[in-house]
Amino acid sequence: MMGATLPGDSTTELKEFAIPEPGHGEVLIRVKASTICGSDIRCIYHEHLGKGPEGYQGVIAGHEPSGKIEKVGPGCRQFKEGDRVVVYHISGCGVCNDCRRGYMISCTNENYRRAYGWQRDGGMAPYMIAEEKDLLLLPDELSYVDGAQVACGFGTVYEGLEKIGICGNDAVLVTGLGPVGLAAAVLSRALGAKLIIGTDAIDERLQIAKDLGLCDHVLKAGPDNVEQIKALTGGYGVERAVDCSAHHAARKTAVQATRKWGKIVLIGEGGTMDLNPSPDMIHDQKTIYGSWVTSTWKMEELIERLVRWGVHPADLVTHRFALDQVSDAYALMASGKCGKVAVCFDEELDNA
Repeated sequence: MMGATLPGDSTTELKEFAIPEPGHGEVLIRVKASTICGSDIRCIYHEHLGKGPEGYQGVIAGHEPSGKIEKVGPGCRQFKEGDRVVVYHISGCGVCNDCRRGYMISCTNENYRRAYGWQRDGGMAPYMIAEEKDLLLLPDELSYVDGAQVACGFGTVYEGLEKIGICGNDAVLVTGLGPVGLAAAVLSRALGAKLIIGTDAIDERLQIAKDLGLCDHVLKAGPDNVEQIKALTGGYGVERAVDCSAHHAARKTAVQATRKWGKIVLIGEGGTMDLNPSPDMIHDQKTIYGSWVTSTWKMEELIERLVRWGVHPADLVTHRFALDQVSDAYALMASGKCGKVAVCFDEELDNA
């Protein structure tokens, strides 16, 4: 089979791999969809930023896969051949404190913590091996592209929103309207937010948010954003803010545009932050949360909620590519002038 790897020079490379066999506690998955994450672009596609065990190991890329179990290895207890599944993209040791809580993203055992698509083969190939403990059942009501979106982006956003709490009382600001920010708008609405304001510096992203009707107001990122947002909220600012941009100016906007006693969550990775703690935070008694991916149980909860809400994360996928077009897929995602980008197999490509 062919699989996509990332040399680290803003290119992709298709290589031949053998179809693997599942070992103890593992399954062979026929991949149906694998979406591209911004962290792949930031940390791997342009240049390999991670070092040592945390660095990209030249494996098959793709840490947002979804598919159908083709074969079950010995020792599996729950999943069976034919099950539709989402792969939680970090495989932890399973026994440290963080893993026991379901947060394998924070596994403290460096000898066992390996990310699909980073340190072990991921979903940019027709088949992949996954450990049973890393799987989540994908209901029939959700497509495989829905599932791929849950595997990282939507799961990450849901965790962050749960930290700050979103309800019908809240005006919500989303800074950065890339795929993660768009997901934040979708889930904020599903959780009850009646007023959602989005900002971004890229016109194409603002247009996607407008076209999909995800935000009540979209603002071009700039120095006047705080005053604009306060004008839209009776002079007070928003109750909740979600930074998905990783940009220092947008993060400052998120904090300063939040009203007294408000809450802010930082989801976008990288970059820096420039605050004056007393006027920006302390005197208004605001709270900032950091949020990194999510847990397996929280991701499972999100899947249930998506079915209940009738929300389809695949609606944010603006472009679908076949595996032999993977170079175009990564290049488009790197441009930032799109929503989510997916590499699809079989019927998921036909459903574009």
